[in-house]
Amino acid sequence: MTVLVFGHSGQVATELRRLAAQRTPPVPVVALGRARADLMEPGACAAAIRAHAPCAVINAAAYTGVDRAEAEAPQAIRLNAEAPAVMARACAARDIPFVHISTDYVFDGAGHAPFAPGDPTAPLGVYGRSKRAGEVAVQEIMDTARKTGAGPGRYAILRSSWVFSAHGANFVKTMLRLSEQRDHIRVVADQIGGPTPARAIAAACLDIAGHLARDPSAAGLYHFSGTPEVSWAGFARAIFAAAGRQVTVEDIPSAAYPTPAARPLNSRLDCSRTTQVFGLSRPEWRRDLTPLLAELDLPTGALT
Repeated sequence: MTVLVFGHSGQVATELRRLAAQRTPPVPVVALGRARADLMEPGACAAAIRAHAPCAVINAAAYTGVDRAEAEAPQAIRLNAEAPAVMARACAARDIPFVHISTDYVFDGAGHAPFAPGDPTAPLGVYGRSKRAGEVAVQEIMDTARKTGAGPGRYAILRSSWVFSAHGANFVKTMLRLSEQRDHIRVVADQIGGPTPARAIAAACLDIAGHLARDPSAAGLYHFSGTPEVSWAGFARAIFAAAGRQVTVEDIPSAAYPTPAARPLNSRLDCSRTTQVFGLSRPEWRRDLTPLLAELDLPTGALT
């Protein structure tokens, strides 16, 4: 049976399409972009689920413009909260496993310890608040289905951080582009997190969806991010080393790079529950830099 993916050309959706085709046996995937399922009209989600009758649904679509969301709150809420709620309701009614991707930005970034899935949330901006609203809606719908006997409520909310790939807009590609124009780059050094390869998130989503089909008791909230944790400045240095670029990275504080939306200083995520329940290890992000550069047809240097 088919896995239905909301999202088509984004980082995780692209990797889902590619990875599913490479599995043995291949996993049939239908990935719906805006042209086939406009999430600004949430009813399109339910219609797509009815039409495709999938064995699992993965929501890899989102409003991801963190700064733009400050001026476009209704759009962010529609895509990040209302659309996932419609998906969850349709999946709960049909006993379809639902995997919803969320973000580290639901936290305020206080302290230095990794955030556990059950820790209190306190988003700093519209984007984070819209993503948290989507999480709450999915949880309430699925938990209500289970409590009322309407269905087992097969769902997983998977929070990740600092996603990168050869597709779409992301920090790795931005740094590579800037390194073609400059030999000195100022990068924020007081925000710490785990860069996460999109292909690792895609693989995790497929594995989790399969697990939920077998065991609905695994439903819940999970974290999945790359290791080791690093600052944006440290990540930039690793990117330039992998690409053999001679670029000086100057560490700066977040205050020296003001943005419309505040970012959490601490994006560390405790992923131990994901490993315990699903057997998924945290991806080592350095290992993905060289194949990413190869996919972009760029020369590579020695990783440090």
